[in-house]
Amino acid sequence: QVQLVESGGGLVQPGGSLRLSCAASGFSLDSYAVGWFRQAPGKEREGVSCISTSNSATAYADSVKGRFTISRDNAKNTVYLQMNRLKPEDTAVYYCAVAPPILFRTCVPPNFGSWGQGTQVTVSS
Repeated sequence: QVQLVESGGGLVQPGGSLRLSCAASGFSLDSYAVGWFRQAPGKEREGVSCISTSNSATAYADSVKGRFTISRDNAKNTVYLQMNRLKPEDTAVYYCAVAPPILFRTCVPPNFGSWGQGTQVTVSS
């Protein structure tokens, strides 16, 4: 059974940090680009960051550049999203999904599939 499971979300104060994990089961992530996406209430799902099959090829939304870092550990079949200097506007449900490697730079939801169930991130004082 192909499955992606996100974890690591929670409640954090502005300026704080969280690390999200996207663990795959039933298939190997190392042949796929992986993306992190988020959806806030009343808004469309948007791309946050995507990574190709290696840690050297990444893409970020302008709103998170310099604050978020995506990485992957193919041995653990897991992709991470390190989120620093969090802001209230980062509050959303965060999802991971996969795509053919060539599509990582587009980092838009229609190009990705096998979505996980999401993990809630709330940034509030």
